[in-house]
Amino acid sequence: MARWRVEFTTEPFDLDRPPPHAVAARRVVEGAGLDAVEVGPFGNTAEGGREAVLAVVRRLLTEAVDAGATRVSLQLNVIEGDGP
Repeated sequence: MARWRVEFTTEPFDLDRPPPHAVAARRVVEGAGLDAVEVGPFGNTAEGGREAVLAVVRRLLTEAVDAGATRVSLQLNVIEGDGP
């Protein structure tokens, strides 16, 4: 089974408090039931199976932009396996 890791940030940044788009994106990954989630002030990481990660990426992009993100940067890595 493939295992994928997605790392992402949302912008614009607000150093005083997390902006609504960052909160929305984090809520998506934290509630997705993925195997591993790390949330930080300048980036977030989530890991899981291919289909689960793909579903989370679609949802976090949609919800972050709907909440005011003007940019979402992400990197996707296959960390194990190559099949479904």
